[in-house]
Amino acid sequence: MAVVASAPGKVLMTGGYLVLEKPNAGIVLSTNARFYAVLKPLYDEVVEVEWIDVKVNSPQMSRETAYKMSLKDFTLNCSSESRNPFVEYAVQYSVAAAYTTLDKNKRSKLHKLLSQGMDITILGCNDFYSYRNQIEARGLPLVPESLAALPPFASITFNAGESNGENCKPEVAKTGLGSSAAMTTAVVAALLNYLGVVDLPYSSKDQKGENSSDLDLVHMIAQTAHCIAQGKVGSGFDVSSAVYGSHRYVRFSPKIISAAQEAVCTTPLDEVIGEVLKAKWDHERTKFSFPPLMNLILGEPGSGGSSTPSMVGAVKKWQKSDPEKSKETWDRLSEANSALEAHFNLLSKLAAENWDSYKSVIDSCSMHKSEKWKGKFSEASHVEIVKALLGARETMLKIRCHMRQMGEAAGIPIEPESQTRLLDVTMDTEGVLLAGVPGAGGFDAVFAITLSDSTANLTKTWSSHNVLALLVREDPCGVSLESGDPRAK
Repeated sequence: MAVVASAPGKVLMTGGYLVLEKPNAGIVLSTNARFYAVLKPLYDEVVEVEWIDVKVNSPQMSRETAYKMSLKDFTLNCSSESRNPFVEYAVQYSVAAAYTTLDKNKRSKLHKLLSQGMDITILGCNDFYSYRNQIEARGLPLVPESLAALPPFASITFNAGESNGENCKPEVAKTGLGSSAAMTTAVVAALLNYLGVVDLPYSSKDQKGENSSDLDLVHMIAQTAHCIAQGKVGSGFDVSSAVYGSHRYVRFSPKIISAAQEAVCTTPLDEVIGEVLKAKWDHERTKFSFPPLMNLILGEPGSGGSSTPSMVGAVKKWQKSDPEKSKETWDRLSEANSALEAHFNLLSKLAAENWDSYKSVIDSCSMHKSEKWKGKFSEASHVEIVKALLGARETMLKIRCHMRQMGEAAGIPIEPESQTRLLDVTMDTEGVLLAGVPGAGGFDAVFAITLSDSTANLTKTWSSHNVLALLVREDPCGVSLESGDPRAK
């Protein structure tokens, strides 16, 4: 009877800050790091009750939280101190969505199912968290093999340094892959599938076409739960990629969710959710995929993460104080982001038109630094491919330059000096196409795109600079069902 759903973490390659405002786009890549929600009934028998039992387990954090949930108004009561608002809103809104969308005949079945209570276990791949301290404490080298040796879904040690006082919330060192969005999406998907509201595919490769309305429903509920749990209406690219996988994204109008936020105080929850589902969701999602023989790789510099909300706040303050200069920077950044996307699309087109030429250029460039690429080819089709590669590279340097300017103007470290030095070394490594700070920047993991089999070169370079190459790779798949508990694999 268990339902297991999983959703991927993300890397925002372009569109940091800009993606907060329409009509700016961001390219968001989903990854093979996934969050899982395992859902099963708590009791074998059906008991007629007005308040049902809900148990949420997070084995990696050694936490178990027990709730009572009202089937009348979906209120959640909790006796424990360790609460997770993302899971709470995901549960409330998914159950409310079930009552809103299912007809009378199906409601009695729904009621029976809920009367058995719900046992929810959440598990995140190791890639979402930093295990660097444990690796160093064990005296192991800073290489991916040390990460691979950890047991899957390893226990998370909290950042003791972040604690100030007895009852403070433990801070977990994260890598910046959007764990809360992936977790919220996995819980919503598992619940909606379990309650018979949607019928999700087992592999998101099957999700094109007939299941898209089910995915849209998961998206609307996950997006609303995530925004309300974090207390602000964000751009939503992280939830969008958790649902749909890699794509080019333009945000929805914030009023869709802010209207729900206001209505929650005065209107029954199932009616509020009904309105959310009827609203005109105006986000844009365009297909985007990496050109062949290119790999996404992330490196953790070990300088601790950054607080995205405070950095976003500083950029907004700067926009208000200097609208003219900030608009100029944003326009340039937006142009450069579009240009990078165009270079990638051209490379995909060249690969499709002449695979042999494309493969031989990529394989050859993967063994050399970028300054040597140009002189290696004379054939017209080869030269065109190299030109597109170097174009993408130059454009990324422009993006980085504009991001640094924005950071300096707003007084925040979007590309801090330590990251600039690291990215310059990265881009000077054999077979590296480009590198940057993803999303809002700061001290989170950096990303690079390598050609063909050159990833090992970069892993070595990073290791010598005290940077841990993570095991994360791009994987275009969004949310999907799993055939069983991932711990049993």
